[in-house]
Amino acid sequence: MHAMTLSELIRYYRASEHLSLEAIGDYVGVAKSTVKRWESGESKNIPQAKLEKLSELFGINVEACLNNQIKPILGYVKAGYDLFAQENLLGYEEVTRKEARQGDYYLKVQGDSMNGSRIYDGDLVYVKSCSDVNSGEIAVVLVDRQEVTIKKIIKKEDSLLLVASNPTYEPRLFHGEDLRNGRIQILGKVLHSKIQF
Repeated sequence: MHAMTLSELIRYYRASEHLSLEAIGDYVGVAKSTVKRWESGESKNIPQAKLEKLSELFGINVEACLNNQIKPILGYVKAGYDLFAQENLLGYEEVTRKEARQGDYYLKVQGDSMNGSRIYDGDLVYVKSCSDVNSGEIAVVLVDRQEVTIKKIIKKEDSLLLVASNPTYEPRLFHGEDLRNGRIQILGKVLHSKIQF
């Protein structure tokens, strides 16, 4: 995932906060036409003082976002089963330069099936987008094109086992056929978990 552009940020916050071009312009201290140029990508140069006003208005560090120092929290993932896949932007989380190079996005965990791996309900997991992981690694997996879950992946000859680290959850077995027809799909590798207090 790339760093967000100013254009994408303005479009997102205008939609999510129901802000007009005028409202942003008034808050930041520029004309509506200037905000329109930022949103269209026509103008990318924005003075530091205006960036700070945008940060105040949006409640995030806009400069950090543009410099790939914060990553999006894309929604919820079940540490358990039966949560439908939804990509709802929940906000942003700051990352170090090293972390920015390693991963792509965060997901907020719901459920307790990965407690044994120190991934708890309410934590944020940092994910690197990829379509495969090594056996024994923890991955974000899409099951039946609708359910997103976090599980340890165990690979056998022509099958894949999704294993919870909480023994009260049964492992789920998928065969090569399920992998080939897209019934199960690896979306990313879990790099680490951040505990939310």
